[in-house]
Amino acid sequence: MRIVVGLAVLAVVGLAACAPEDNSASGTSTPAGADACAKDKLAVKTAGTLTVGTDKPAYEPWFSDNDPGNGKGYESAVTYAVAKKLGFEQAEVKWQTVQFNTAFAPGPKAFDLDVNQVSISEERRKAVDFSSGYYDVRQTVITTAGSKIANAKSLAELADAKLGAQVGTTSYTELRDVVKPKQTPAVFDTNDLAVQALKNKQIDGIVVDLPTAFYMTSAQLDNGKIVGQLPAGGKAEQFGFVLAKGSKLTGCVTQAVDALKADGTLANLQKQYLTESGAPELS
Repeated sequence: MRIVVGLAVLAVVGLAACAPEDNSASGTSTPAGADACAKDKLAVKTAGTLTVGTDKPAYEPWFSDNDPGNGKGYESAVTYAVAKKLGFEQAEVKWQTVQFNTAFAPGPKAFDLDVNQVSISEERRKAVDFSSGYYDVRQTVITTAGSKIANAKSLAELADAKLGAQVGTTSYTELRDVVKPKQTPAVFDTNDLAVQALKNKQIDGIVVDLPTAFYMTSAQLDNGKIVGQLPAGGKAEQFGFVLAKGSKLTGCVTQAVDALKADGTLANLQKQYLTESGAPELS
């Protein structure tokens, strides 16, 4: 799911609409009037504060120094840009720790929105709302030099490998449904545990999103190597902000994300934190 040394990724970002009136086609809603998203009208948990959830540790390149509040790293920077569009200053954004899986689980939320490389999916939409996508992502297989899959060029060459991914992520879903290895995939509570298992040669490779792949192979692994990106499906996978099901904020957050896409902010932040570079594609 769910990195500033030689980071890289192809980056294209999201779509959508906007607040009270539901739009079933996009899964978002549209503000009723010009001032529907004014700060004093937003249905936030605490007046004058935007409460944002994310997991701990908060990984590079999405965050920096395990500190979501410093405004560094792609998701931290995007969050503060969204907050500004909604009328909140940086000091008015309050961060709280929310475990990855609980962010999009059914039930009430203590946060106004959550940001943690959560991919938008129709299955998850049954339990939570999503903003429009702020980042288009590809899943990637990584390993270490000299491993049995280090020179793999196709999914077929991964069939006999022992691969792993973080629990509850689209990385795991694509490992299971796209790679379809013969051995049952290993599941880890965090990416750090997956990295340790790879170092210990308990697994042959890990499936993660591309920016995280660049970080892991350059900063966390000795002789780390990107094997390749998984084939792109018909619809781009996108990360979106998570909100409680039926949240009155969903449309306003979507409106802010779309404005940041339109004015070039998202593209600029991607260049800053997710430096463009290539990665081979598996056939």
